[in-house]
Amino acid sequence: MLSSWAVPADSENSLSSPIAALSAAEEPERVNAAQSLYAAGCAMALDATRAWRADPVLFPLFTGHPVVGVAVQPETFEKIWKANGSPELADVPPDQDAQEFELHFSPEISLDILTTRDPGGPGAIARFLARRGEGVQQVEFPVTNVDCATQLLRERFGIAPLYPVTRPGANSTRVNFFLIPAAAQTKVLIELVESPSVSR
Repeated sequence: MLSSWAVPADSENSLSSPIAALSAAEEPERVNAAQSLYAAGCAMALDATRAWRADPVLFPLFTGHPVVGVAVQPETFEKIWKANGSPELADVPPDQDAQEFELHFSPEISLDILTTRDPGGPGAIARFLARRGEGVQQVEFPVTNVDCATQLLRERFGIAPLYPVTRPGANSTRVNFFLIPAAAQTKVLIELVESPSVSR
């Protein structure tokens, strides 16, 4: 559950080394890199969603562990994909600027590796890479009902989603996004993700 996340001490250190290490030949090096990236993403998410997790109405809609989304350049994406056994690519709606696949290093450590379909284009991933370079782009929270969670965030916290209505996500999920203030005058992009297997 979310309350069991570990809080790292150095979440804002440079992530270029662990991102590069995700394509290392040796599995232990890849595992260590994944742990560092996951810790960095969760640290930002913990800070940004502290009040959400304390809310007795909203918190029960969250389920399982979050997934940390790491945006990388297309050539890095290809290297990481091959080094980790060429996992299945997600089925991303064609109107969205993303290619992605998930890496699972333990039940508690999952990364979503993302890249742009149009380098230098106007899409969200392309803009992130142009502005900030490779790094943690979002933290994805699984929820039982994204519409209900979005409504509660509006009503109980005054937080508006980036999209006025829930939109299709990868692999037939339903998603919405929230840009939330985090530590050190930064912001973190939170994605609420409802699996197609979850009955609403």
